[in-house]
Amino acid sequence: MTRRFSIRVPATSANIGPGFDVVGLSLSLYLTLTVTVPALPDDTPYQPPSITYSGEGASEVPLDAYKNLTTRVALYVLRCNHIPYFPSHLTIHAHNEIPFGRGLGSSGAAVIAGVLLGNELGALRLPVERLLDFALMVERHPDNVTAALVGGFVGSYLKELDEEASEAASVPLSEVLPEYPPDAGADWGLKPPVPPHGIGHYVRFGWAGCIKAVAIIPRFELSTATAREVLPTSYSRKDLVFNLQRLAVLTTALAQTPPDPGLIYEAMKDRVHQPYRKGLIPGLPEVTSCITPATHPGLLGICLSGAGPTILALATSGFEAIAEDARKIFRGKGVEIDWKVLEIVGGSVVEQKS
Repeated sequence: MTRRFSIRVPATSANIGPGFDVVGLSLSLYLTLTVTVPALPDDTPYQPPSITYSGEGASEVPLDAYKNLTTRVALYVLRCNHIPYFPSHLTIHAHNEIPFGRGLGSSGAAVIAGVLLGNELGALRLPVERLLDFALMVERHPDNVTAALVGGFVGSYLKELDEEASEAASVPLSEVLPEYPPDAGADWGLKPPVPPHGIGHYVRFGWAGCIKAVAIIPRFELSTATAREVLPTSYSRKDLVFNLQRLAVLTTALAQTPPDPGLIYEAMKDRVHQPYRKGLIPGLPEVTSCITPATHPGLLGICLSGAGPTILALATSGFEAIAEDARKIFRGKGVEIDWKVLEIVGGSVVEQKS
């Protein structure tokens, strides 16, 4: 019998100011896969997956199943569970609302979509914790992928690695997701490294339902690798304490009703990553310092979204004024923006179709 199902994965924003590589937030932009696994006679010749793609990044995404990130992750999950091939004549349509290279978790969403795709194609019924293990073998920072998988406002960490996990963490990504050569067939790269159990752990924090996120999205891409290259290799005790104090307050403050703008605005300040990335994002210091609860009623706090260049403003009202004043500041630096008001949403959803 032909099977049809869909997978929907939300965008994410990581860090939320002081929570560098620690907290993530799921947002109401989605990567959606529509999948058909046809019922075929046993003697049907094998045919590799057919992929189509629409929306953000449609002109950039490889449509070869052995080059596309989502399907490569799916194949990794299948092969680690003793299923060497995709089903024959599999068709996948991906529709993407998440801008690439903007700090809104596009790669994390693609990885989670792949993990869920592999789980469904193999009928593996893996628990959430095991799905996260597979995701963390590919995307080795837990903040984005955890938020994309489980949803909401989430804190996460990688466990203190024992010998098995240390060995797994040292495996190059090129072995987990090998670059398939042009002449690679379905039999190439059959034995990937299996992730250990329990690499990542997480907790979901509370969130006040009145708080929305204004995503202020500059019209240029910034790779995570480039944004990480500018970060120092060590920090002063003063700067680390500054961030730890604010993160401890922020994780509770964002759940309180009514939210306290004075408390949250200060708690979303950061000394670990934003000061070092300002040279990559013209207008960042001005936007994060000039748009305040005093100047913009309804604003709670403002920060860089992930590695940027998107800026995330948390607010209860006044969304347009916040975004349009940010537009003026960016325009003064020669940068145009788009903006969206986003909800904080639940995690990924798999839905069977009739």
